[in-house]
Amino acid sequence: MKLSIVESNSLRLDGGAMFGHVPKTVWEKWEAPDSFNRIHLTTRCLLVQTSEGRNILFEAGIGNFFEPKLMERYGVEPQENKLLSSLAKIGLSENDIDSVVLSHLHFDHAGGILSAFGEDVPKLFFPKAQFFVGAKQWENALSPHPREKASFIPHLQGLLKESGRLKLIEKDSHLDLGKDIHFEFSDGHTLGLMLSWIETAEGPVIFVSDLIPGRHWIHIPVVMGYDRFGELKVDEKRSFLERLIQRKNARLFFTHDLDVPYVSVAKDDKGNFIWRES
Repeated sequence: MKLSIVESNSLRLDGGAMFGHVPKTVWEKWEAPDSFNRIHLTTRCLLVQTSEGRNILFEAGIGNFFEPKLMERYGVEPQENKLLSSLAKIGLSENDIDSVVLSHLHFDHAGGILSAFGEDVPKLFFPKAQFFVGAKQWENALSPHPREKASFIPHLQGLLKESGRLKLIEKDSHLDLGKDIHFEFSDGHTLGLMLSWIETAEGPVIFVSDLIPGRHWIHIPVVMGYDRFGELKVDEKRSFLERLIQRKNARLFFTHDLDVPYVSVAKDDKGNFIWRES
C-alpha cells in the first residue's frame, strides 16, 4: 500500500467561525487573519494505492465549481481545479481513480469532483470511480437543516445519484474498499461525518476530516461555528483521541491544516492532548 498527499485548491474562511468561542486575541496567534478576518486553509486529499492496484482517493477538496463571486468571497486559489493537476504530477488522470471516499458533502470536501463553473452541463469528474458516502450524511444532505444548508452544493446529490456509482456506507467497512480500510462516524460537525481508518504496515492513518480539521483543533474545547452540535463534538473528540493514543504508531491526516499533513497525538503531564509532527 502506498499513500500520497494530493493537494486540492486552498480557500479562506472567517477566523471567528473557524475557532468558534475562542477569542481572536488567542486564535490570531495560531493563524494570522487577512484584512477580511479570514484564515488560509488547504483542502488536502489522500491517495491510497493498494497492493491489488486500486487507486482510492479520500476526498476531493473544494475545486472550482463556484461562480466567480463566491470564488472571491472564499478566496479559492488557484482558479483551475488543482486536484486534477496534482494527480497529474504523480502520473494519474481522473480515469485512473477507482474509488472516491467522501467524509461528507460540504462544498470544501466534495466540490472537487465537479466540473468548473460556466460549463453548459455540470458533470462529475472521475468517470470510472465509485463514490462512497455515509448513509446518514446522504440523508442529511438531501434535506439539510437551515444551519448548514449553505454548506451543501445544490446539484451535487442529483449528479451522484444519476451516476449509478454512488455507494452508501452504513457499517464500518465495505467489500469494494478491502480489509485495510474501515470507518467510524461522528455527528458533532454534521450528521454522519465519516472518518476513515487506513491500516498500513507502519500503523493506522486516520483521515479525520472536520472532526479535527488541523492542529489547533486538537485542543478539546475548540470547536467551529460551522459545527452543528458543538458540545457533542467536544465529547466525540475526547473519546476519539483517547482511543487513538492507545493505537501504536497511529497518525492523523489533516485536510485543512495549511502546513502540517500528518501528526501523532499524545498527552502532556497535565493530561492535555498534544500533537507531534510525523
